[in-house]
Amino acid sequence: MSLVTLFVSLFIASAMLTGLFRLIAVRISLIDQPVSRSAHSSPIPVGGGISIVILYCLMVLYLAIFTAIPSNELLLLLASIPVAAVGLLDDFWQLDIKWRVPVQFLAAFWAIWMLGGVPAISFSLWSLENVWILSILAALALVWLLNLYNFMDGIDGLAGSELVFVNAMTYLFVMNSGDQMLQHLSILFIASGLGFLVWNWAPARVFMGDVGSSFMGFSLGLMALLSMHHGSMTVWAWVLLLGVFIVDATLTLSRRFIKGEKWYEGHSSHAYQNAARCYKSHRKVTITVLLINCFWLAPLAWLAMQNQDLGIIFAMIGLLPLVILALRYKAGTQAF
Repeated sequence: MSLVTLFVSLFIASAMLTGLFRLIAVRISLIDQPVSRSAHSSPIPVGGGISIVILYCLMVLYLAIFTAIPSNELLLLLASIPVAAVGLLDDFWQLDIKWRVPVQFLAAFWAIWMLGGVPAISFSLWSLENVWILSILAALALVWLLNLYNFMDGIDGLAGSELVFVNAMTYLFVMNSGDQMLQHLSILFIASGLGFLVWNWAPARVFMGDVGSSFMGFSLGLMALLSMHHGSMTVWAWVLLLGVFIVDATLTLSRRFIKGEKWYEGHSSHAYQNAARCYKSHRKVTITVLLINCFWLAPLAWLAMQNQDLGIIFAMIGLLPLVILALRYKAGTQAF
C-alpha cells in the first residue's frame, strides 16, 4: 500500500470513527459538563480520541504483518495501550492519581526495557551516557509528557493541531533516513489527527478526552525514544517541536506547586487558557500556536538536527521566548 493511499484511508477512517464515537458518547452520557474553570459553555461529548487509539492498534498490526520491524520495537509500541485504557477509565470515573501514575510508570519502564536502554544525550561540552540515569530520566519524561499533553488539551483544536504539526515535521526529518517505523507512525498521526480535527476544530463538537490526550503524549514520547535509538532524530529536536506544550505546562505546574496548590488537579491557569480568555477565541490561540510552531520552533529543530553538538543551544534559544510569552499571559495564575 502506498503512503498516499494509507494517508487517505486513515484520514477517512479517523473522521468516521470520531463521528461514531461522538454519537456513542452522547448515547451513554459520556459528556463534559461545563464548570467554572471550563473553556466551553455547553455540554460536549468526550472520548473522540478513541478513534486514534484504534487506528494506532491497527497500524501496529499492519507493521507486524507487512514490515520487518524488530519484534521488541513492536512490543514497545504496545506500551501505549494501558495508558489509553487508564485514560478511558478516567473519562468515565475520574480515577485518583494514585491509580493512574503507577500504570503510567509501568508502561514507561516496559517501553525502555523493550528498547534496551536509552541512547546518550549530548549537552554540547559533555554527554550523559549512564544507562541507569538515562532510563530513569526517560521514564520521568514519558510520564510527564503524557500528563502535560493532557493538561494542554483545554481549548478547541489545540492538542489535535499539535499532534499533526509534530508528526508532519517528524516525517520530513526522517523521510530520507530509511526509518520505516517513524514514517508510518507519522503518517498515522497526521491523518488521524486531521480526521479528529474535523470534529474538534473550534467550535468543537467532541473532545478527545483523557483516553486521547494521555495516549498521544505518551506515543509521541515513544516515537522520540525510537528516533533517538535509530539515530534519525535528536532529543533536542523533539524538545523544540513540543516546545509550546513543554514550556506552558512545566511553568504553569511549577508555579502552582510553589504556591502550594494541588498541581495535579484540574484548573484553568495555563498561559494558553488565559490567552483564550483574553482574546475570547480558541481559534486565534490555536492558530497562533501553529504559527509559532511552524515559523519559530520548526526551523530551530531543523538546525538542531543539522548541528547535533549545538542542539541544547538551539533548544535554549527556542524556548526562552516561549517562557517570556507564558509569563506574559500569567501561566500558573487564572487571569483575564
